[in-house]
Amino acid sequence: MNSIKETNFKFPNQTGFYRGKVRDVYYFGDTMAMVASDRISAFDVVLPRAIPDKGRVLNQIAAINLNATKDIVPNWVIKTPDPNVTIGFRCDPFPVEMVVRGYLSGHAAREYKAGRRSVCGVSLPEGLKESDQLPHPIITPTTKAKVGHDEDISKEEILQRGLVSKEDYELLEKYTLDLFRRGTELAAKRSLILVDTKYEFGKHNGKIYLIDEVHTPDSSRYFYRDGYEDRQKKGEAQKQLSKEFVRQWLIENGFQGKDGQRVPEMTDAVVTSISDRYRELYAQVTGEKLPDINYDQLGERIEKSIVNSIK
Repeated sequence: MNSIKETNFKFPNQTGFYRGKVRDVYYFGDTMAMVASDRISAFDVVLPRAIPDKGRVLNQIAAINLNATKDIVPNWVIKTPDPNVTIGFRCDPFPVEMVVRGYLSGHAAREYKAGRRSVCGVSLPEGLKESDQLPHPIITPTTKAKVGHDEDISKEEILQRGLVSKEDYELLEKYTLDLFRRGTELAAKRSLILVDTKYEFGKHNGKIYLIDEVHTPDSSRYFYRDGYEDRQKKGEAQKQLSKEFVRQWLIENGFQGKDGQRVPEMTDAVVTSISDRYRELYAQVTGEKLPDINYDQLGERIEKSIVNSIK
């Protein structure tokens, strides 16, 4: 099966290009074409092999969720002309990611286990177990690093450093909590619990827009609702729907993105298993099987969709 590790198109009316960890972005003045590649990253490191179908899975889940939240905050999307392509407004991104947590899991759980009772300036109560629901959702922002690791940051430090104005930040907080409530409602319809997620925002013509992907298994963590309470009572690990399985595979093989560590070998079997998992994630989140596509000439198909959209 083919995969899209990277694209290198040259369009006649193109004004710029940017390659992120997993996306290739082509600029056309005030608009942009974002190609969701099959690259995969973990611990802020791009892994050496691409994962077939990963890009279109995330791009299509994001499109569904952006459409389902546009009444809360306008978003950057103009249209999605291809399973791997989104055309949208070019926004100036805020240099922070708005991470919101409803449960003690992932990074916050690791911090809590290490004895810390504050994350990004937000206090956490004593007596929590991993995967417990928090008294209320909390916002734990991170810096948005162009390269390397994102870092925890508090609201106070964001304002003190002038990364975001007080007026804009308060609006980002409101949007973040409203989006998380909507995401929680949407997840419940699929018998899922939205554990934590991140939102990115930017400005276009002075107006705040929601950008990037929303409520995907890469940007969010989900628990299966069925059996959640029973597993918590027994102290068992929760059944997750997220990219956490990739991180766990890396951790088990001695890699957490730290200096001197090497990414374990990604065999064909490992790549296939991750690809299968992404297709499973799509079915669980959308309630539909991932459509079959013709994998011949993937690059030509993507290029043509952009040419026909940017005129």
